[in-house]
Amino acid sequence: MPKTTQLRTYTVREGMLDEWVERWRTEIVPLRLELGFAIDGAWVDRARNQFVWLISYDGLETFAERNAFYWASPERKAMNLDPDEYLVHTDDRTVETVQPQQ
Repeated sequence: MPKTTQLRTYTVREGMLDEWVERWRTEIVPLRLELGFAIDGAWVDRARNQFVWLISYDGLETFAERNAFYWASPERKAMNLDPDEYLVHTDDRTVETVQPQQ
């Protein structure tokens, strides 16, 4: 399968941005990496209360198949982390790299 990258923008509930980032760093990222995903960058937009990140997968399965595996994994379930408790809105976009002309 070709590499798939998603640009994810999450609007976080007021006052929960730092807690969300900490849980993302300590719980979500390690499992995503263990399951073959790559984290290509992450940013906080405090003025908009948003968390923005790039996640990619380049493996034998499609991104959607591997993502479903992540959500169904016992490790994910054991996190006891419901995104709806933190996130007001999510926008996930599949994007492609564009190289600048030189």
